[in-house]
Amino acid sequence: MISLSYNLKMVTCQKPLFIALGLVTIFMTTYGVIGAIGWGEEASNEQAIGEISRWCERVSGGLFREPSNALSNLGFMFAGLMMLRILAMDSDYLFDLNQFFGHTPVSLLYAGSVIWLGGGSLLMHGTHTAWGASADNLSMVMYILIPWLFNLSQMGGWSTKKLLTIYGLLVLTYGLGREFLGSRLGINLDLFDISIALWCISELLHRFWSPRFRILSGFSGFIVAAIFGIFPTEMIAEPMKYWWVILFWVPGIFSNYRPMVQRKYYPWFFLGISTYLTAFAIWLTGRPNHPWCNPDSIFQAHAVWHLLSALATWFFFKYFRTERGIRL
Repeated sequence: MISLSYNLKMVTCQKPLFIALGLVTIFMTTYGVIGAIGWGEEASNEQAIGEISRWCERVSGGLFREPSNALSNLGFMFAGLMMLRILAMDSDYLFDLNQFFGHTPVSLLYAGSVIWLGGGSLLMHGTHTAWGASADNLSMVMYILIPWLFNLSQMGGWSTKKLLTIYGLLVLTYGLGREFLGSRLGINLDLFDISIALWCISELLHRFWSPRFRILSGFSGFIVAAIFGIFPTEMIAEPMKYWWVILFWVPGIFSNYRPMVQRKYYPWFFLGISTYLTAFAIWLTGRPNHPWCNPDSIFQAHAVWHLLSALATWFFFKYFRTERGIRL
């Protein structure tokens, strides 16, 4: 009886993993069926079969328009599934200490978004359709919103329900806005790019919270922008184009309380940052006009970007799991 009870408990714990595996299987099967029929009209910004794609790889007439760039997204799916496997093995007593332990709404959302990162990007590189591009962009936003909203929830005193409601509203608003107004919502706002800055700002606030730093924290967004090639001189020269810098102060506005938890930054956070920045540097070389571009090679820079980015999501997952409450 004890053995049977234990086995039943293990099956129940693994349920989210089994569901995710089933959904991934359905996704890939459906992809193959639709692809065999034909993807339909290509997006206006994609190249014809035989030409070099926007991401260096030569466009194929097969099931995957960019084979290496498409299939490398399986790395995200694998990372997300491994997260679910780890979560299923967590001890019950840790569930209340960290929202990235066990099957909490936050941990499941994070792991699920990583899996969907792979699915969305695969649709874009695999199909070269407008709807595939929309899925790719939305999947990126659905992932990047989680870390900084989670940080704000801890410093703003939000309930889990409030966090998920705000997250859902932002995703829905952005998804509809992108379809009707374009990728920058008609106001030159790239939600993915600005969210990278908001994550970094919110992490600094989480570590160094003080009433004064709530005001000063927004200035750190300019450093993040500079790392990715947008410098203050450009922003000053075109203030209407870069109006979104005012959003750098969003974390400070909503961070009313010092977080009652602390995290260990070494090694996982630093590994995540360094891996992502390395991936970004490689991403810059995966363009047709770059001297390193070899469109007929199986080794594509953009594919490496996918694999390293998937690894970065794993490192950040491990980082959030270091969180523990502060003893007062």
